[in-house]
Amino acid sequence: MFISAREKLIVEILLDKREELTIKDLAEEIDVSPRTIHRDLKGIEKLLNEYDLGLIRKAGVGIQITGSEESKENLKRKLMTLTLQDYMADERQTLILCTLYEAAGPVKLFTLANELRVTAATISADLIKLEEQLEHFQLSILRKRGYGVELSGPEKAKRRAISYVIAKSLKEDEFLSLIEDSLQKKFAVQENAISERLLHLVNREKLHVIEDVMRELKNDTLISITDNAYVGLIVHLALAIERIKQGEKIEMNADFLKQLKQEPEYETARKIISQLTSRFNIEIPDAEIGYITMHLQGAKLRQNEENLLEVPSFPVVMQAKRLIQNVEEITGYQLTNNAPLLEGLVTHLRPALYRIEQNMGISNPLLQSIRKDYKDLFQIVSEACEKVFTNLKIPDEEIGFLVMHFGSAILGLTGKDNLKAYVVCSSGIGTSKMLATQLRREIREIEEIRNVSVFELNELQITDRDLVISTIHLQDFPYEYIMVSPFLTVEEVNQIELYVKRKMLIKTASPESKENDSSVDTVLARLERIHFYTEAAADLLSGFKHSIEKEVVPIETCIRNLCERLENEKIIKNAEVITDALFAREALGGVGIPETKLALFHTKHEQVLKPSFTVHTLREPIVMKAMDGNDIEVSQILLLLSPDPYHEPGLEVLSLISTLIIESEYSIKLFESEDETLIHAYLGSKFEQFVDEKIKN
Repeated sequence: MFISAREKLIVEILLDKREELTIKDLAEEIDVSPRTIHRDLKGIEKLLNEYDLGLIRKAGVGIQITGSEESKENLKRKLMTLTLQDYMADERQTLILCTLYEAAGPVKLFTLANELRVTAATISADLIKLEEQLEHFQLSILRKRGYGVELSGPEKAKRRAISYVIAKSLKEDEFLSLIEDSLQKKFAVQENAISERLLHLVNREKLHVIEDVMRELKNDTLISITDNAYVGLIVHLALAIERIKQGEKIEMNADFLKQLKQEPEYETARKIISQLTSRFNIEIPDAEIGYITMHLQGAKLRQNEENLLEVPSFPVVMQAKRLIQNVEEITGYQLTNNAPLLEGLVTHLRPALYRIEQNMGISNPLLQSIRKDYKDLFQIVSEACEKVFTNLKIPDEEIGFLVMHFGSAILGLTGKDNLKAYVVCSSGIGTSKMLATQLRREIREIEEIRNVSVFELNELQITDRDLVISTIHLQDFPYEYIMVSPFLTVEEVNQIELYVKRKMLIKTASPESKENDSSVDTVLARLERIHFYTEAAADLLSGFKHSIEKEVVPIETCIRNLCERLENEKIIKNAEVITDALFAREALGGVGIPETKLALFHTKHEQVLKPSFTVHTLREPIVMKAMDGNDIEVSQILLLLSPDPYHEPGLEVLSLISTLIIESEYSIKLFESEDETLIHAYLGSKFEQFVDEKIKN
């Protein structure tokens, strides 16, 4: 059976859609003209007839494949095994990139044309398109008559480009299946020509060894990394091993590497490299450790325990707040006081901005759907990003993820609930939040929704009453689940409603004694948590003070004097130790709050006995480094201290202070003032509001 690459793609799209699709939408999705689609449908109808399937065309509605589910599955399996006789333009460009990446030297133009069964002129056109894509990775394509074609650029840029193409071209669930030993054989028969070519770049045996190493280091590396970031890291490591064995090594500026060695992710990267050095019996240079550190920094999702008060996160908090304010002004939705939205944006933006600054590629498989279904919101968020990130070009892939966060918040302004659901989304927190919010809005019976990764599924205690809803295929998953798109269709909502009704019957029939047995423990845990919130708030309020320096002194002397006062008041044990800790924290990045007269010094330390927040006015303003790297004039020192370790509710209260400082123009002016009574009252009011909300929830 002969079928072209484009015809295969059209059939796959129609098989995946449960409702009609217009010719225009189909043409836009694969970037061809409607006339081309009409022409291809003639050949597709012949293919469908062979599998007892039909093609219905409804005027003004669209087209749809009809027939039994069994016949559709048979056709899907056949499509997976086909060796195609031609490639679409983007597929050819991917194959060209793979060839150039693997080649030790230049490749002749006619060799590429012969392998891909097209003319040299077609390859030349593909090379122009490919070079446009590679500019983002700081790569170029050298072409000389009689010499051939060669990929030109630094080794780290080549790896970034290939990692990006793999992430963009391979379905994530396929790749996750590939690195699961028990599923290797299943995946082997499902590959298409492009997948096969890409996977040739990352040896399968090496993938399994790397995955073993990552599992052993799970506590250090995986807890706060999304599935797609995890896959990206494994791909990067596999490419690194392959290239090192071929003698290709990346280089890194010595000063920059020295700076990376101070970062917490460096130790995790060092452990990974140590294990890989042993397993593969090769020498891996320090530059590779530095590069993996950067990858971890660009992939890591901070846990709740790591609060917004952290200095590295603080500039991002400010940017996220400005982003929210911009979107609120345009849409009219009340988003400013939406704590989950702020937390979600900060969690996403910190690694995202790092990736953008380091020119690390990002793939968003949902981008086309987001642009189509949230066209207006996409434009609004894009314009807001231009206003907030004036010195940084935010790519559309990242805009798409941000739209998911805002869409989730806007959808979440209505809705009520009562069942438990696990939502599996591999693309990250924005996708899962959007789907979770749609579920809450559409399925009123759902009381609790937990977003989980593929890797967490096997560790969950799933009962017969729990819902499992996934956007990806779950190979060998032992429980019932429903697979949906990230944007629920009407049919999918109906399916979930039936699913919920079955679960509700189980829930109604289940004895209530089990829940009653644990109710006392639940109440006690809740009361203890509320106690921690109120205790932390009370400690901070009772210890709050404002002071004014009587003379001009260096900032080091000022901070030391403040710490000595706190030592005398039994807030901290050793003033000298805390002073050193505060300046060690400052060395990691500026502590000045951009566009204000404020500097936030803070640390979490075992020598801190009680949480403390104090404000100090300098005799004369001084110039300090701000969190965005610029110099600012500072007249107010804000000193925030936390015990270490400290319970999570207490850390939440401390984190609240950092967000209150930059909550609005009014709050900034208030903390810049010398009005101790007004600041104290403001904190008291906000703490009371915060604790009240915790009690209600």
